[in-house]
Amino acid sequence: MIVSWNTTNACNMYCAHCYRDAGCKAEEELSTSEAKTLLEQIARAGFKIMIFSGGEPLMRPDILELVAHAASLHLIPVFGTNGTLITPQMARDLKAAGAKGMGISLDSLDKEKHNKFRAFPKAWEGAVEGMKNCREAGLPFQIHTTVMDWNSHELEAMTDFAVEIGAKAHHFFFLVPTGRAKTIEEESLRAEAYEDVLTRIMKKQQEVEIELKPTCAPQFLRIAAQMGVKTRFRRGCLAGLSYCIISPRGKVQPCAYLNMELGDVRETPFDEIWKQNEVLAKLRTLEYGGGCGTCEYHRICGGCRARAAYYHEGDYMAEEPWCLYHGRRGE
Repeated sequence: MIVSWNTTNACNMYCAHCYRDAGCKAEEELSTSEAKTLLEQIARAGFKIMIFSGGEPLMRPDILELVAHAASLHLIPVFGTNGTLITPQMARDLKAAGAKGMGISLDSLDKEKHNKFRAFPKAWEGAVEGMKNCREAGLPFQIHTTVMDWNSHELEAMTDFAVEIGAKAHHFFFLVPTGRAKTIEEESLRAEAYEDVLTRIMKKQQEVEIELKPTCAPQFLRIAAQMGVKTRFRRGCLAGLSYCIISPRGKVQPCAYLNMELGDVRETPFDEIWKQNEVLAKLRTLEYGGGCGTCEYHRICGGCRARAAYYHEGDYMAEEPWCLYHGRRGE
């Protein structure tokens, strides 16, 4: 089970696709004491992997203290970060505090494209330097790439780069129109392009030893099954099943891109929200509409619930709109 906490809304970048619309620190972000209580509730709820994300989580002054507390609760602390603040000392400090892995964003091998997308002049250089600092400190890291129409052609080359620099995995994030990403919705891939890119990624997985995983493209498990590609993953969309996200102010959502507040950890303990919320209970029924409901792969895929909600007026149980497979079945 995996939970992601947006530790802060503060960020040193202004990325075009940010679902949190990060930049400045938000008012009333969880204090150190409140954050520690939250971590205890997360452990009590049975979660194992604790993702510290943002904003930029390394901009939070107490981040090392919180990582150490998470580790003391037998959670596995990992990060989603732009990598630019991972100095050699920070890499060593993170490892000493108990961090087990850093997910570092890199969206292109073309420095100018990455820097433009991240709205930061040295984003690419900083990310790569952060990777090298992790490598030198013995802190495992992986590369996170947001897949767009303008970078989809270079994904295999980026995987080769990941292998070369020493990354343990390469994860691909497929755009969901949430937050600032709504303004670049037209740059996201559509059904045929999704199918092609996911097939290419699964083919590449057969050629490299590091882990490749598409995120917010749950169809990859159907494609992996059809191609006979072995993967440790057993479920595509995890929203509300074994994953959720918590905002800097303590608001719980089923996933980062399904913008529905399920509760406030300042008012109701997280473990109670996780066990009792009606939206989460409905997601767990797997009773989807349209093609997702009749598809034989619905138990391993499930379609992207956030994308279903965006394109079906908030119906998070509707059909995933960018799946080529059930579209063919309906012909």
